[in-house]
Amino acid sequence: MSKPIRKILVANRGEIAVRIIRACKELGITTVQVYTEADAGSLAVQLADQSICIGQARSTESYLNAPFLVQAALMHKVDAVHPGYGFLSERASFAELCEHNGLIFIGPSAEVIRNMGDKAMARKLARAAGVPTTPGSEGNVADVEEAASVADTIGYPVILKASAGGGGRGMRVVWQANELRDAYNEATREAKSAFGDDAMYVEKYLTRIRHIEIQVLGDGVDVLHFGERDCSIQRRNQKLVEESPSPALTTELRARLGEAALLLCRQVGYRSAGTIEFIFDEQSGQFYFMEMNTRIQVEHPVTEMVTGVDLVKSQIRIAAGEPLGLLQQDIRMHGHAIECRINAEDPDRDFMPCPGRVTSFQAPGGPGVRVDSHLFPGYVVPPYYDSLLAKIICWGQTREEALMRMQRALEELVIEGVRTTAGFHRKLLSHEQFRLGNFHTRYVQEGFLS
Repeated sequence: MSKPIRKILVANRGEIAVRIIRACKELGITTVQVYTEADAGSLAVQLADQSICIGQARSTESYLNAPFLVQAALMHKVDAVHPGYGFLSERASFAELCEHNGLIFIGPSAEVIRNMGDKAMARKLARAAGVPTTPGSEGNVADVEEAASVADTIGYPVILKASAGGGGRGMRVVWQANELRDAYNEATREAKSAFGDDAMYVEKYLTRIRHIEIQVLGDGVDVLHFGERDCSIQRRNQKLVEESPSPALTTELRARLGEAALLLCRQVGYRSAGTIEFIFDEQSGQFYFMEMNTRIQVEHPVTEMVTGVDLVKSQIRIAAGEPLGLLQQDIRMHGHAIECRINAEDPDRDFMPCPGRVTSFQAPGGPGVRVDSHLFPGYVVPPYYDSLLAKIICWGQTREEALMRMQRALEELVIEGVRTTAGFHRKLLSHEQFRLGNFHTRYVQEGFLS
């Protein structure tokens, strides 16, 4: 049943908050931006129709405080809450709290968030849908002894993963049996600290793999996929560069991955924007389900550039009860897009975060260049949150044209006052194997920075 959304609380910050506000303005929807003491002068606050302070700078006292956010939503009489990515975007309890208070949560149901957020449960659901998964434990392991038993069965190396995890936290690669106990203890401690849950599962660790993800939209009845993004350029499991289409996929493999993503989404009755993440072993030609992100992704502009579909607007329309209004054959990928994440980090000092005042900012422009950012001259990058400053997305008729435009865009980019990763990206784009499309998830550590 359709329910008009006239006013949205933006329960996030930074560039994604700006992105959501812009989408709402184009839909004629009023926005209320939450902010902390550290974000009082942010671009999102400046662009929103209304704003409200929800607490002190630390995220545990503000952006992660679900009751504060719901109270802010009720005070401003909003219809819906958009969680963006990170923070509470994949917390089933937050979705339930919104629903309990008569607020539309712009995302899937709490049940789907809970099931797909539990990585071990997600693997079970994937198998039930007929989607291949990597060899490993059937579910969570009870203790280190069970983890060792699974590892002995499937063979080393293995990877320990936090069931509630994400962003590379609560993960450890174990190359041989005598390393397992220490790695297990470290992973569970990190998972408990990061997620409040130390449940672990075990998978076979595959080397020289690609990280390929499929963008999906579902309205609870129908589900569509919007092609893939290759997210293999990573450092310590953190994505740095994303592109679409993947240089590694054939037309046949692309179709199989898309269909696998749809099978899983149909299995859970998916509603909203989401991403099915796979690992792809180029040597064997096999792909395996890894996890699902039940939210909009940082790298969603890559897909928008090659398909022409506004994913954030689509999220909002679906949340309002509107049908997708598209068929799978309507989705066409045109050209090539690549995204570089520009972070406030110092690559010469092991990518150490570099908060501070931005004294000068000039975004690149020209044909095929898009910049999603919350920066402006005088903006103070706080030390409390993610270090992402801007996303530069370049489109071209071919991968080579997209890369050339990205090189130009990075040369035009000016950010002064804080150290950034722009120089790292300029070097990466000139690296021969990257330009040839020959890379994998360990390429940065082993082939580029080594």
